[in-house]
Amino acid sequence: MGGANEELLALPEAEMRRRRGQELAMIFQEPMTALNPVMTVGRQIGEALLAHFPGTSRREVRERVMQAMREVGLPEGRLDDYPHQFSGGQRQRVVIAMALMNKPRLLIADEPTTALDVTVQAQILALLKRLRVERGLSMLFISHDLAVVAQVADRVAVMRQGEIVEQGSVEQIFRNPQHEYTKSLLASAPTMTTDRGKPLRTGSRE
Repeated sequence: MGGANEELLALPEAEMRRRRGQELAMIFQEPMTALNPVMTVGRQIGEALLAHFPGTSRREVRERVMQAMREVGLPEGRLDDYPHQFSGGQRQRVVIAMALMNKPRLLIADEPTTALDVTVQAQILALLKRLRVERGLSMLFISHDLAVVAQVADRVAVMRQGEIVEQGSVEQIFRNPQHEYTKSLLASAPTMTTDRGKPLRTGSRE
């Protein structure tokens, strides 16, 4: 990719399309809305490759699809199944497989575990961490879940109304926040302990 301060939105459409196809990939929050319900998952994963490399042979596409499915922990024998035949966690694995098809350098994950239960969420996070190491990926992980952020991130940027108000290492942000908004976010996070010496706050009854 370009320099660290390059403005991607200012790129010409053709160049931006090339970047999306070869350097950037996206994982969305809700896999069922990201997948076409009337297309097999194998075809959809393959189209992620063909959209940017239309000359790829059918044999190579199929081999790459099966490789991607194995890499994300899906049986390659299910490439002819449809999205509704998979669980929520499996559908998210399909979306991740699609994102990996063009071997991106940067993976943007937008709330990728929000729609999953806690057990499946842990499995998807473990998968993303493994892929990041094995593929040497950079990952931009977007989340409102502070526990997840603390678990997966190296550096954290706290945003408010579209603006970054504070950034730093995970340890810096979680142990010594500087901005009042960051402090309020951390203070609002649920914990396993309560201060039973203080009464619950209730709204005014006047």
